[in-house]
Amino acid sequence: MTLIQIFNYAGVFVFAATGGLAASRRQLDIIAFVFLAAVTGIGGGTLRDLILGVPVFWVREPGYILVCAAAAVIVYFSANLLESRYRLLLWLDALGLAAYSVMGAAKGLALGFDPAIAVVTGILTATFGGVLRDIVSGEPSVLMRREIYVTAALAGSAAYTILLGLSAGPEISALLAALTAFTVRGGALYFGWTLPNYHKPGRTPEELKRDGIVRSE
Repeated sequence: MTLIQIFNYAGVFVFAATGGLAASRRQLDIIAFVFLAAVTGIGGGTLRDLILGVPVFWVREPGYILVCAAAAVIVYFSANLLESRYRLLLWLDALGLAAYSVMGAAKGLALGFDPAIAVVTGILTATFGGVLRDIVSGEPSVLMRREIYVTAALAGSAAYTILLGLSAGPEISALLAALTAFTVRGGALYFGWTLPNYHKPGRTPEELKRDGIVRSE
């Protein structure tokens, strides 16, 4: 099994686990756990394959559905042991994002698409499952948080595409790119890294603080 395949399964499992954690926060039943885990685990890859016009990966390899179900069952029986499920959800999401940004870009390149398209498929694969999870479960959307999110997926997929283009080799490229994505997202979670926000010109400092655009001292 190649490193890309490992990232593929790891990304599905970790993202599926975040779906299970979202279900646990809503105190849902086991079927809802499996449903949310599957939506999260395979959502991004499904969108990627539909856009690329290729058979959806989990239809050809149903084992991915079993991976999602396994993650859901594990979370169902262990979520009560966790002290802060939402914080863990965010960190597991960061791990899944790192793996999926590489895997999505790798699939785009493997199918012969332009490197720019590969970067886009990496971003979609890494972010869409988490967006679906938050919509279905009613959690605050990761896209609406001020910390860097999509940019981390961009960093990972772009790093993989560039490194592979420089003949770094698929495994070292995948490892370094995933580390790049996780570092960017992890830094955003731990240090609160953000990009500059848009704000309407002419607003007073008090209005900016009120809307959370600048922080109060």
